[in-house]
Amino acid sequence: MAKKGLLIDYNFCTGCHSCEMACKQELELSIDQFGIKVSKVGPWKIGESRWQYDYIPAPTDLCDLCAGRVAEGKLPACVHHCQSACMYYGDLGDLVKMMEEKPKTVLYSPL
Repeated sequence: MAKKGLLIDYNFCTGCHSCEMACKQELELSIDQFGIKVSKVGPWKIGESRWQYDYIPAPTDLCDLCAGRVAEGKLPACVHHCQSACMYYGDLGDLVKMMEEKPKTVLYSPL
């Protein structure tokens, strides 16, 4: 069986925190615990009147890729509830191929 992972295209993440909330509910985490945490990076000036900032969802050590949901044939909660559809779950090989076409991605696979 191929190893699975999570690919996050943070170029399209809007910082809505839906993934955080879905994960907290799925894993029954307390308010100070996160299976995935959205961080804001920036802003910084990149031109005369242009600024850049990004939102980067980062899985934590509490993330198990929703093993229970996946065993039932469902997507991880964060992927299922992502409002901007910028999170993908699948075989690592397939996700690596997707990364080659996307400039701002993060790949996660728990050990």
